[in-house]
Amino acid sequence: MPRRDWTLLLVLAAIWGSSYLFIKIGLREMSPLMVAFLRALLGALVLVPLAWRAGALRTLGASSGLWPALALLALIQVAAPFALIAEGEQHVSSALAGILVASVPIFTAILAFFYDAEDRSEGWRAVGVFVGIAGVGLLFGLDLNGSAEALLGGLLIVLASLGYALGGLLVKKRLGALDPVGVAAAVMVISTVMMLPVPFVAAPAELPGVGPIAAVAALGIFGTGVAFAIFFV
Repeated sequence: MPRRDWTLLLVLAAIWGSSYLFIKIGLREMSPLMVAFLRALLGALVLVPLAWRAGALRTLGASSGLWPALALLALIQVAAPFALIAEGEQHVSSALAGILVASVPIFTAILAFFYDAEDRSEGWRAVGVFVGIAGVGLLFGLDLNGSAEALLGGLLIVLASLGYALGGLLVKKRLGALDPVGVAAAVMVISTVMMLPVPFVAAPAELPGVGPIAAVAALGIFGTGVAFAIFFV
């Protein structure tokens, strides 16, 4: 792998890894839904200009029949997971949240067994999947302290991981021919529209402090917009 790719991979890992800390800080003075909404909105504000400049949005305009798939993708891979992770982090640590989200490849491998023959896990890969499932089970048994709230928080984050995996499968099956930056931008905009009622029903009663505002801004701009741009470019 070229040095540039290694550098981008490390940067991406650092950005996504810190996102769960940013969520935790934002939750000090904002509701989970508000954090999720602002994350999607700021991510869209970063991705749309990039997609427009690259001409990636023109391909979407010529594929109007795929908009239902884009809307479904927005729901299962952005709007719902963003809200579920933020809600879950009210009850578990940001470190544990990051580890639980790493279960996405496990769900991808399980889904591939039923829906994607090309990526089915066999042999040692299948063993790795079962080991991963066992690892997630151990996390629930050892790191969630046995409390109902912690268990619920962990389950919500795992459910978000399932949404990420389903979204990846949907992209491969229905949207793989489209420019990925255009897809990411469109999905982020649709997700923001889906959550438009949030500021009216879940806005904080008082203006949050500098820390939570800065954390959510970093989450949306860098942890979502810039991270998606790096991942797809």
